[in-house]
Amino acid sequence: MGVADLTRDEALCVVKANVRNGNLVKHMIACGACMKALASRFGEDEAKWELAGLLHDIDYDSAGSDPSRHSLEGAEVLDGMGVDPDVVYAVKVHNDYHGLPRKAPMDRALYAVDPLTGLIVASALIHPSRKLAAIDTDFVINRYREKGFAKGARRDQIACCDELGMDLREFIGVCLGAMCDCADELGL
Repeated sequence: MGVADLTRDEALCVVKANVRNGNLVKHMIACGACMKALASRFGEDEAKWELAGLLHDIDYDSAGSDPSRHSLEGAEVLDGMGVDPDVVYAVKVHNDYHGLPRKAPMDRALYAVDPLTGLIVASALIHPSRKLAAIDTDFVINRYREKGFAKGARRDQIACCDELGMDLREFIGVCLGAMCDCADELGL
């Protein structure tokens, strides 16, 4: 099955069949939404970029706790499914443990999006409403600058948005907007 044949709904079924943690599934949905929005901004293939975000942690249950295996196993699974090689490569290089170069804009976008979604979710959860719609870009940027907040959201990785020609404000704004659009699916 090639990427042209794999719809978002089919990809989501694959995710849910391979990933047991509901919060991780939501993270993958958020990454897919952000990637789709970024693809739209850059005039790229929205479906392809969304699949990269949606499928990037497909191997987390089997290899996620082992950075030497994570993303390599996921890339193998996706390659075996016939997913577009560009998506497979983006999934492979989103884990910088392997030291593989991020060659294409999709590779660089996925790398920066991955931790940003966690920062945005954490920002929403500290707001009294616990809703994405209640926060704005400035709210997230202020959380980004708090070193003790959401420590797992690697700021250096998020800052790689500059490799896409985007400043932090624009990058966060695009991704926050994309996540707001699927807030019901994310439970936020």
